[in-house]
Amino acid sequence: MIDSHCHLDFSAFDADRDQVLLAAVQAGVEHIVVPGVSASQWPELIGLANRHDRLSFALGLHPYFLNEFKPEHLTRLDKLLEEQRGRVVAVGEIGLDFALDLDAAFQERVFEAQLQLAGRHQLPVIVHHRKSHHRILYYLKRTGFSQGGVIHAFSGSLQQAQAYIERGFMLGIGGTISYKRAGKTREAVSQLPLDALLLETDAPDMPLCGRQGQRNSPQYLPRVLDALEALRKENRQTLARQTRQNTIGLFDLNNR
Repeated sequence: MIDSHCHLDFSAFDADRDQVLLAAVQAGVEHIVVPGVSASQWPELIGLANRHDRLSFALGLHPYFLNEFKPEHLTRLDKLLEEQRGRVVAVGEIGLDFALDLDAAFQERVFEAQLQLAGRHQLPVIVHHRKSHHRILYYLKRTGFSQGGVIHAFSGSLQQAQAYIERGFMLGIGGTISYKRAGKTREAVSQLPLDALLLETDAPDMPLCGRQGQRNSPQYLPRVLDALEALRKENRQTLARQTRQNTIGLFDLNNR
């Protein structure tokens, strides 16, 4: 199994990061993709990934951290994507979050600029969404973005999911589907093509049902697989094998 989205560089793991990684490996997680969220964090993230063969990294500006944004961060991102060519697997975590008290037009400008960078560097994107599917799809079309990517922590309808798949995107499936109240998302995930799904934990965030309020960890990825198995007709082995292959293909992990 591959955890396609885990913030292993976050301070929540500072006290026991190596032990967390070991526990994940022992649970059957062979590789982890760690997204970037802010310019200040990129150097530490690159260093972390360079120290661990089981980690790959992406670089991006997350909407949560845009209060730190400076225009030169985009120039720096462009330069780092070139310097880390062959190592960086995606531009992300980027996106639009309209639940934040942050100007939507500003978020959209930064999102569009990062889509353009990803296109220039021929990299997929890792996209965060909240109350923003319509605008994300608008900008994917407006920019003509064709490198694909993943809609991280997908939550939405079957129709919304299909709109992303039609644009060459995959859907990140995490702890959300372990909650019975997420009926619309669970129904969509049960019907979507398996070759469009990735497994993720979003650790230390997005804990599974029953672990609310606790730190999430990549070692719980098998429980995401359990939740997916409960919704799908395929057996566990098929789900694990295909989601693994989807992640390798999207991020070109065999060549990184």
